[in-house]
Amino acid sequence: MGLLGTIVDTFEASTESPNRGKNNQSRGAYWCHDCDERIPTSDTDETTTPNCPECDAEMTLERSPSSTGCAC
Repeated sequence: MGLLGTIVDTFEASTESPNRGKNNQSRGAYWCHDCDERIPTSDTDETTTPNCPECDAEMTLERSPSSTGCAC
């Protein structure tokens, strides 16, 4: 295999995740960085952004390291 094939295999492997979305694993979490509160996306209604239970500020969605892609 040449250099180009190795590069292609590397990029393909970086976008594959065999465990993503299985066994109710969280694909990320909502965070309140001021309070350090974390709510897994599996515990929320994914159509709305939750507010922090401590300070009531809107939380930020952050993807887990095992899920690929943009959180936008």
